Amino acid sequence: MKYLIIVTGPTGIGKTSLSIQLAQHFNCDIISADSRQIYKEMSIGTAVPTEEELSAAQHHFIKHVSIHDYYNVSQYEHEAIALIEKLHHENDIVILTGGTGLYINAICKGIDIMPDPDPKIRTELNRLFEEEGIEKLQELLKTADPEYYKSVDLNNQARLIRALEMSKQTGKPYSSFRKSEDKKRNFEFIKIALNTDRTVLYDRINKRVDLMVADGLVEEAKNLIPNKDLTALKTVGYQELFEAFSGKITIPEGIEKIKNSSRRYARKQISWIRRDKDFHWFENHQIKEIIEHIKARLN
Repeated sequence: MKYLIIVTGPTGIGKTSLSIQLAQHFNCDIISADSRQIYKEMSIGTAVPTEEELSAAQHHFIKHVSIHDYYNVSQYEHEAIALIEKLHHENDIVILTGGTGLYINAICKGIDIMPDPDPKIRTELNRLFEEEGIEKLQELLKTADPEYYKSVDLNNQARLIRALEMSKQTGKPYSSFRKSEDKKRNFEFIKIALNTDRTVLYDRINKRVDLMVADGLVEEAKNLIPNKDLTALKTVGYQELFEAFSGKITIPEGIEKIKNSSRRYARKQISWIRRDKDFHWFENHQIKEIIEHIKARLN
């Protein structure tokens, strides 16, 4: 039997550290399920594993494509499943880790092939966002796709725009592209979710953002200003600083907004994970208990 160990949890909880320890224990590879760490040009703001962490275990789908490349979840599913099957020829266990629910769903359940975006529709929706704000996009999505509206991060305009353009382009809600009937996989899932006390988690998130700033996040964002309208950059950690660079807020205010947005995103991630009853929850320090749980499943 082949197994895919899924390690997820809210941002800042310690998924990378745990995954590396598990990869070393079970002598296997790690596949990232993070829709922002996949980009080559974004490192600090996406908390890409350090060189030391990358050398501690074999990672895949880190800095995989350029921000200038069009890349969607259908492509990710196709490439990641092919890699999992290849790795399973060498090892019965592979680890999938990250906090992007859509990526994890694509691996667990499958997703329909999505058409490439229509530039005209995207331009129209971007203009609507600039003129009427994110509230207008939220209003349109609530009407066009109430199911996706309930689960999407409503403050992520890139995801709102993608869902709306799919709806306009195909005449079908974006949520319909998430398979109602799960695809069959040639491996079993062992699902691990990390969490901790909310106060402790928020403190971890705040300290993580401070560390990103100390590591050069502001400078990284400045270098990406020419690309700020690309979909990949419409994400927490960059949009707040782009707003500061424009003079609308100060840089310290932008950093505080990153912390607020990250905490809000963490709550959204936890809510998404809780809907899947197959996940077993652990504190991030329960390494021994997690390994024992996995071994019991393997046996």
